[in-house]
Amino acid sequence: MSTAVLGVPAYTATVGDYFALLKPRVMSLVVFTGLAGIVVAPGHAHPLVAFTALLCIALGAGASGALNMAYDSDIDGLMARTATRPIPLGRLSREEALAFGWWVGASSVAMMGLFVNALAAGLLAFTILFYVGVYTLWLKRRTPQNIVIGGLAGALPPAIGWTAVTGSLALAPLMLVAITFFWTPPHFWALALYRADDYARAGVPMLPVAKGKHSTRRQILAYSLLLLPLGLAPALIGLGGPLYAAVALALGIWLVADAVAIWRERDEVREPAARRMFGVSIIYLFALFAALIAERLIGIAPLHVAGWM
Repeated sequence: MSTAVLGVPAYTATVGDYFALLKPRVMSLVVFTGLAGIVVAPGHAHPLVAFTALLCIALGAGASGALNMAYDSDIDGLMARTATRPIPLGRLSREEALAFGWWVGASSVAMMGLFVNALAAGLLAFTILFYVGVYTLWLKRRTPQNIVIGGLAGALPPAIGWTAVTGSLALAPLMLVAITFFWTPPHFWALALYRADDYARAGVPMLPVAKGKHSTRRQILAYSLLLLPLGLAPALIGLGGPLYAAVALALGIWLVADAVAIWRERDEVREPAARRMFGVSIIYLFALFAALIAERLIGIAPLHVAGWM
């Protein structure tokens, strides 16, 4: 920002402020799942094409984060978790964040279309617009199912990575999308359980605020039980091999065990089980996709089942 207020010297935004707009921690997981889509896709992509696709996925995710911060800047300052973001702190204006976000988003889609392929660019554009238009501007402040429907945006990077290599879609990458899609609600509802006061203060109808913590605990358990067989499905269709199957089974059981602990939780002030599951859920998704990547890198070749790949 460039104007001084009441004699206080103006603050000049730094590269770090703009980088913070990109939500780098969220971006890192998105890039990793996109990388898995590239690695497990049949065929071969030139290293420069693969790098460009990953860069575009990263920039698209960052643009979505920046636009989300801009449009949610009025409520971010009300929540302890988000009060230190660049806009609430006055390091950037809402208008600057919007201009930056739309420019980065448009650039990422254009680059994907020019140097990778049109389908990957179209999926990337859809992801950005869905996250901003459907989740941020429409669902987030209107329904407790916001994160369920809005989670589609964050689930698509494996499919984008796959199409960057193949130029087409198949059922196999959509299964990876489904895993991430159904992982998103219990992951964020665990956070929402111990941040419920934050969301209530900001008027965001997250499930614990709108339906109560008891209902949220049941939903987390239900989604976690669904994730156990869904996480194993890639091994059943030949997308994942024995390493993946072992990781998916062990972590799926771990996730369900933590969901049961949340369901039985009685400390609604500190929510220790929910805090623990939030971290475990990150490990779960990272390890699943890491196992897929590791199998390809060390030469464990799963049996490709016709019709899925």
